[in-house]
Amino acid sequence: MIGDVLTSSILFEALREAYPEAQLHYLIYPHTKAVVENNPFIDKLIFGKNELPFYKLVKQVRTENYYAIIDAYSTVKTSIITSFSGAKYKIGFEKKYTRPFYTHTFSRNIQAKTNAGAAIEKRMRLLSPLIKDAPIQLKPKIFLSDTEREKAKTKLTEGGVNLSDSIYMIGALGSSAKKTYPLPYLAELLDQIAAKANTAILFNYIPSQKDQITTLIGYCKAQTREKVYLDIYGESLRDFLALTSFCDAIIGNEGGAINMAKALNIPSFAIFSPPLNKANWNIYEDGKQNVSVHLKDFSPELFTDKNQDELHKNVFELYDKFLPTFIEKPLNHFLKLNAK
Repeated sequence: MIGDVLTSSILFEALREAYPEAQLHYLIYPHTKAVVENNPFIDKLIFGKNELPFYKLVKQVRTENYYAIIDAYSTVKTSIITSFSGAKYKIGFEKKYTRPFYTHTFSRNIQAKTNAGAAIEKRMRLLSPLIKDAPIQLKPKIFLSDTEREKAKTKLTEGGVNLSDSIYMIGALGSSAKKTYPLPYLAELLDQIAAKANTAILFNYIPSQKDQITTLIGYCKAQTREKVYLDIYGESLRDFLALTSFCDAIIGNEGGAINMAKALNIPSFAIFSPPLNKANWNIYEDGKQNVSVHLKDFSPELFTDKNQDELHKNVFELYDKFLPTFIEKPLNHFLKLNAK
């Protein structure tokens, strides 16, 4: 997933510091390339799935004659790739099936020691066999070119957006319905955002999702709709990143877009899906620049003695109880801190 690839890219910065002459390669899915493009710490990208048959990928990895492989994914397939690599160090996460494949394994169940969060800290632990006193945290970074930013700036200004206004990117649609805050509720939050003076609202969407975004906008007040720039959107993931780099904040469902904004150092306000464990992905949350909300923050009794299967089964019922009135106060505080 894009969020996983971006988060795991922190390993390269630490490795480059410790091994400045090393060749550092990243095996990723092709669709995730955008978040590591132009990353100066990575020497080579290797693409799995749809690019190479699995047996050829195993052979290619072995041919590279790696000194170490850090498997931040640790699936059955990546475990096999790692096992047959011939690398001296084979490092991955501890799962039921992984121990025979690796020289070092680490638990994914940790309590975060810093506001970097568990997602960051558990990845940094993978470096400990290779780096003495490895850093406990690094922040993911996305590297945009001047050309990409200039193109985005032109798109915004030609689309009628005043760059001196407070510009907000809205992540209205999650990766699935179970990760999407109810649109009528989100519309109330958009009304709250638009009530601020000198505000412009953009949406993170692709053309096939336009009907859903149009439905959302239909729930909004007329004065909110006047501040929406629906025709300005990222036609590619890099375009989205460049547009987001001009925003004062991103607001919406927790997921890849939120993590990408954090990597661009753009303030974020994330709404977690009820079944998700907020502690796993609220990386670099500080109550100011990066804020998140979860239904459990407001109604913990709904989660008492509930396992993950029950939460996933009842996700829509839980979303119905995640009222906009719960979110309005923390959102208003966030807007005050991050508006122009």
